[in-house]
Amino acid sequence: MQIRYLFNGEKVSQKTRDYLEKKIEKFNKFLEKILRIEVEIEKDKKNFFRVEIMIKIPGSIYRSEEISESIEGSLDMTLEKIQQQIRKEKGKTRIARKRGAQSIKKKIVIDPNARF
Repeated sequence: MQIRYLFNGEKVSQKTRDYLEKKIEKFNKFLEKILRIEVEIEKDKKNFFRVEIMIKIPGSIYRSEEISESIEGSLDMTLEKIQQQIRKEKGKTRIARKRGAQSIKKKIVIDPNARF
């Protein structure tokens, strides 16, 4: 897993980097093969922080962006949005598998002479 950081307009402390890495490590539970994570933090003229996080896995890309007054707040909101995207996609695949199993179950015919 590669983590790429891009900081524009603001020096980010080691404490913030450690906080970010700790939060990102939680995604290893949800996703098996993370290819690359890109984190972009930018500070604008109004002292707002824009945080964009993009997670690339084989077959999918999860991306979220958030703007707030603190880096930690933006990070938390951005990571929460990505978790929602992951849950939504995993729910869709679970439902699709369940529907496929139901269609197979309907096609199976049990012999009336079978003993259980």
